[in-house]
Amino acid sequence: MSARSGKPAARAAAVVLALAAGGCGHLPHWPWHPRAAPPAAPVHELDISGAGAETYGQSWKRNTLLIDLSAARGTGSITLKPAAGSDWPVRLAFRVTPGAFAVLEVRAAQRVSMPIAAAGGAAVDLELAPGVYTPATAQMTVAWGAAAAPAP
Repeated sequence: MSARSGKPAARAAAVVLALAAGGCGHLPHWPWHPRAAPPAAPVHELDISGAGAETYGQSWKRNTLLIDLSAARGTGSITLKPAAGSDWPVRLAFRVTPGAFAVLEVRAAQRVSMPIAAAGGAAVDLELAPGVYTPATAQMTVAWGAAAAPAP
């Protein structure tokens, strides 16, 4: 056997090794890599009405009902009411995207205005404080847009 005949075998082994290493990302879950969290299951706890209401999903994040407003941009508003045969959730939060609008305003038993960061990366969850809405609250209006000018 000549010295030349060993080189093609070494090259072939290197190619097979490179292909096997490159394909590792396509294999099923490796035990030492963390698994991605499964997406939250959509639910229908509240009736949402208003422009684009069908794009704002609902899901549970532990014991908090999360209304996903991450697709909201500019200005807009929605109205929330408990679905037929249900009550308000004990805890309620809104997922927003920093920079999409300046302020989120909620009107129910109380009025609360939450400023949103002008820049940022991932969406953030804003939880309503207790007392903003009560079991007797008929509906809740959620509006977003530019920050109001300060009063003179």
